[in-house]
Amino acid sequence: MSLKEKIKDDIKQAMRDKNESRLGTLRMLSAAIQRREVDERIQLDDVQVIAVIEKLVKQGRESIEQYVKGGRQELADKESGEIAVFQAYLPQQLSEAEIDQLVAEAIAATGASSIKDMGKVMGVLKPKLQGRADMGQVGGKIKARLGAG
Repeated sequence: MSLKEKIKDDIKQAMRDKNESRLGTLRMLSAAIQRREVDERIQLDDVQVIAVIEKLVKQGRESIEQYVKGGRQELADKESGEIAVFQAYLPQQLSEAEIDQLVAEAIAATGASSIKDMGKVMGVLKPKLQGRADMGQVGGKIKARLGAG
């Protein structure tokens, strides 16, 4: 079953369960997927659906930060709930040690020796880490390794 089919099934289940908050969140996710499909005139595969979910999670985290700064904890809590629903569709997150290992392997494989080689390293890592790690954090780890080397 594809990720899109799973989301559609979960929308139907949320309707049956009369779980309004989950239903609203899943509909938002489905709309984001459909919007990208219509804009690009393509059918998204699971990897592309994961990219859409990651984008929504990132936007949600940014929103939480703004809500907390603005003293709107109830909105931050609502956003946290939505992120939890989205994350259920992402692959299992990698541990720090696993990410460090993959970064080290990618640097060795590409022969990267300076920060100028960061693009090569990211090119190798992105398909392996898509949806399984925060790419911003990974970029920081690569910079730390290449900057020190």
